[in-house]
Amino acid sequence: MTEIQLGVIEARYADMIWEREPVTSSELVKLTAVAFNWKRTTAHNVLRRLCNKGLFQNDNGTITSLIPRQEFYALQSKKFVEDTFDGSFPAFIAAFTKNSTLTPEEATEIRKMIDNAEGC
Repeated sequence: MTEIQLGVIEARYADMIWEREPVTSSELVKLTAVAFNWKRTTAHNVLRRLCNKGLFQNDNGTITSLIPRQEFYALQSKKFVEDTFDGSFPAFIAAFTKNSTLTPEEATEIRKMIDNAEGC
């Protein structure tokens, strides 16, 4: 899969779509008018960019995702770890927990994730 970069507003718009899909483009125009104070043309232009990036499809005014939200953010997180920590998940965890501690629940959840990943 090719890398997809989103700006802050594009990410908020994408989240809006993922939360409501399938959603009509006219409903998105109304939602973005309230949330971002956008005009119809801006809503359609940004939607077209998101579709061109391969995140969503517009089928006769009905918008659905081509990439689920969780998968998209998982790919973004993996890329961040690769770029920032040379792909080292332990280095990421060390940086993340340097000035804070994990709750027992968080530690248990991470252990479960590691156990599941080892089984793959």
